[in-house]
Amino acid sequence: MRMTKRTNLAIRVLMFCAVNKGRLVTKTEISNICHTSENHLAQVINELGHMGYLNTHRGRNGGVELGMATDDIQIGEIFRRMEGPAPEEGCFADTDKSCPLVEACRLKDALQNAAEAFFASLDDLTLGSLVCNNKALQKILLPDPCAS
Repeated sequence: MRMTKRTNLAIRVLMFCAVNKGRLVTKTEISNICHTSENHLAQVINELGHMGYLNTHRGRNGGVELGMATDDIQIGEIFRRMEGPAPEEGCFADTDKSCPLVEACRLKDALQNAAEAFFASLDDLTLGSLVCNNKALQKILLPDPCAS
């Protein structure tokens, strides 16, 4: 299974906010560390805000912060919500619905089961388990006080 760029960015944003807990972080900060455009990041932040994972604050002193505890954010749920449901008809490659084997093919069920197994394998993983006591991650995601 392949992770979309949106999901990848969503996980990075959540990790950044978790490591920088206790303060509002800006799109610019996240963009600089995560090497992505602010426009693409804004879309992901907006989506995470609508889902309740982030609190967003507008204005001059605005920014984003986690909307819930790190241990309440399940990575499997993030993947499901960001990636969307597995296709219900046809296989993953049959985007134009032109496959003549759809009626008899057993592959679609196997692919749906595989996608669900992938998501389920991430269900016990929380944002907290990704960031807590992860000194290497903190070194990357915490601002350098000497850089200002």
